[in-house]
Amino acid sequence: MRSSRRQFLKTSAALTFGSAAGFMGDLHRFNAFAADTGGYRALVCVFLFGGMDCHDTVLPYDTGSYNQYTDIRRELFNRYDDLEGGSTRERERLLAMTLANASDFGGRQFALPPELGPLHELVDSGTAAIVSNVGPLVTPVTRTEFEARSAPLPPRLFSHNDQQSTWMASQPEGARFGWGGRLADIMLAASANPDATFTVISTSGNTVFLSGELAGQFEVGTNGPQDIRAISDGSFLGSNALPDIYEAHLRAQNESLVNYLQQDYANAVRRSIDANRTLSESFDAPAPFATAFPETNLARQLQVVARIIALRDVLGVRRQVFFVSTGGFDTHSNQANSIPRLHGGIAGAMRAFYDATVEMGVANDVASFTASDFGRTLTVNRDGTDHGWGAHHFVVGGGVQGNRMYGSFPPPTIGHSQDSGNGRLIPTTSVDQFAATFGRWFGLNDTELNDALPGLSGFSTTDLGFMDGGVV
Repeated sequence: MRSSRRQFLKTSAALTFGSAAGFMGDLHRFNAFAADTGGYRALVCVFLFGGMDCHDTVLPYDTGSYNQYTDIRRELFNRYDDLEGGSTRERERLLAMTLANASDFGGRQFALPPELGPLHELVDSGTAAIVSNVGPLVTPVTRTEFEARSAPLPPRLFSHNDQQSTWMASQPEGARFGWGGRLADIMLAASANPDATFTVISTSGNTVFLSGELAGQFEVGTNGPQDIRAISDGSFLGSNALPDIYEAHLRAQNESLVNYLQQDYANAVRRSIDANRTLSESFDAPAPFATAFPETNLARQLQVVARIIALRDVLGVRRQVFFVSTGGFDTHSNQANSIPRLHGGIAGAMRAFYDATVEMGVANDVASFTASDFGRTLTVNRDGTDHGWGAHHFVVGGGVQGNRMYGSFPPPTIGHSQDSGNGRLIPTTSVDQFAATFGRWFGLNDTELNDALPGLSGFSTTDLGFMDGGVV
């Protein structure tokens, strides 16, 4: 496959220097866009690699539904009973949610497991919501249509790599642009950030979610900006003089370069060096918040994101998209031992991040949300679960219409109209609708949303209402 010149430059700079500055490409397709760029807004995707079990995350709580659920999951729940201190899935130990829209569910009630206590507190306080049964869709699909293959379906369902990519980019593995990058493209075209460098930032390596046509992702580590090899260490190949010589070589003047590719590459190198240095110098100052973050990898990533958000004025940005991640959710076995720990890690990290945004006065301007490959089966295979499709996800922030659950929540049974087999949920809300709701809050209008999210045209509702300014 032939790569475009722009893509080659992006990839080369990222591989060589560990971070990539923004690359402004052909703007002609974006000339008509003038998104609302007022104030500051940031989106933070918390991706849970492996496929988090939605059935073990938001649980039925009314007695009838809970009994149906435990009848199907009894073999797995017996594994929880073996844990020291007893099962955390017994009804009396669950954290019931008193939702503002409880009447929408016809008397059914819902709860979170105790390990998600910090997120339960945010749901109760109105600063977090749950969007139920979200997943990749081409058009709305029922069980009958799924079984008859009479409606278009996302390709390669139940495959980890492909569904991770489809969640992030609406296409299986090999996709070029993700919806985080596409939203950023529109904002860059509307001059939200005069310098594109710090528009899309990953703490988790290169990701298609942040890949755009105009937006080039900048990578940082769990301790902040990554050092540029051979320049930042003070010594190179045993010489204290070589780092300065090497940097001078990398900063070679355009006039000395013989073709456009060399010139563009040299410009990319200079921008990468300068951007890393700008961010590194800013990180030398104490953190502008006192919130204590847990000692986990996900929490450290979100702490770095919080510190970068605090530098928004220094960096000259009004719109940013971040990507953080954690793994371990492919729980085919040993789920009773792994899920409580994983839940605790998510809840502690996301709660600390929200508290830091409150402390910095930007809670209303920052929205974080979970995403994952897929949900899992309602049925169990002794001590684990298998790959699913739709799943329930958290949205957190001061701009969230919280204390609510959005979308349709299928019953905890087998064989209902949204069951594709073994309790694999056929999504009732598409990722495109989920993304569009954030996009509208971000400042995009209908035309811009349809450009950023080409699959959105397959759905009549484009705003789910969970963000301020949406339709409740």
